[in-house]
Amino acid sequence: MKLYQVRKGQFVYFNNELHRVYSVKPVYKQSIHLVKLKDLTQHLTNASKVEKYKPKHLDSFIFNQKTYTLHKDQNAEEGDYILITNPSPDYLDHYSLHEIEIVSSVETKGVITTKSNGVKHNEYLRMVPGRDHDSHPIDYLDENMADSDLTSNDSVQPTNITQGEMPSVGDVYKKRDGDRSIEAMVVAIDGDTIILGNNLELSLNELNDSEIWEFQYSLLED
Repeated sequence: MKLYQVRKGQFVYFNNELHRVYSVKPVYKQSIHLVKLKDLTQHLTNASKVEKYKPKHLDSFIFNQKTYTLHKDQNAEEGDYILITNPSPDYLDHYSLHEIEIVSSVETKGVITTKSNGVKHNEYLRMVPGRDHDSHPIDYLDENMADSDLTSNDSVQPTNITQGEMPSVGDVYKKRDGDRSIEAMVVAIDGDTIILGNNLELSLNELNDSEIWEFQYSLLED
């Protein structure tokens, strides 16, 4: 893809696996910030290395170690995950393309999510747990390179291996902490331990948790 074609929220394939575009920062060489749907690890790349995909009814994929099938003909229920495919938020709502949210309550015209967003029924696809027998697996661009988890309806068992790409000294991350945001720079790396400013030590898995930490930029990038 060309850089101008890449948008936040798009589903794309990178290294043959399904990701969501988390942000686009055109001024950097690795301008595309991705989150792998399978395990929520974060990755950096450029536009030429990704290929766009538009999710649809009966697609199935792994999200955060569990398999789901998308359904357009079923309204979501309390506790369900939804994939927002046709966002049209009101001025008080804050959601965008292909965000995945949890339903906290159901109303006649839509649902209220745990992030207090009101999403109309025609704006989302319901994520039904498991991989339907007639579903279309989209975990991989090339299914010939797929792992055995494509044929499983069970949760993918997490492993103890370190997941995600190793950051570099000078990388700046932002921590989501309620209404506040904290930025910290990687100052040292000791094996799988990442040391940020103020002597904050994290494992690589912790730093790659996209629900808590978001890569911003690198101070040492050319």
